Amino acid sequence: MSEKTYFLDTYAIFEIIRGNAGYEKYKNVPAITTLFNLAELNYGLKKETDRATADKITEKYAAIIADVTISDIKEAADLKTKNRLLSIPDAVGYTVAKRCNAIFLTGDKEFKKMPNVEFVEK
Repeated sequence: MSEKTYFLDTYAIFEIIRGNAGYEKYKNVPAITTLFNLAELNYGLKKETDRATADKITEKYAAIIADVTISDIKEAADLKTKNRLLSIPDAVGYTVAKRCNAIFLTGDKEFKKMPNVEFVEK
């Protein structure tokens, strides 16, 4: 049986970077994310640290970027209209995870009871 693939949302990436023990087991799993999540990550890191560090950390995740299709965008917009508290990167990520048969990894409470989500408490 093949190993599970995880979709790392921005929340999960931040927790991995910060060394949250709850996310330790996800540091080296097969994973994907989107360019939208990396944009959100880079912005968040630049608010917390210097530009060079933020860019270096963001580049580390560039290798796991999954393509986003127009169908993903349309489905994500449908999802966001039903749950306005989701960010666009989160809605797109959730949709991409579903299409790629990846488990959406997050600690974002908006996803806690949604299907195909592995929710990790902070």
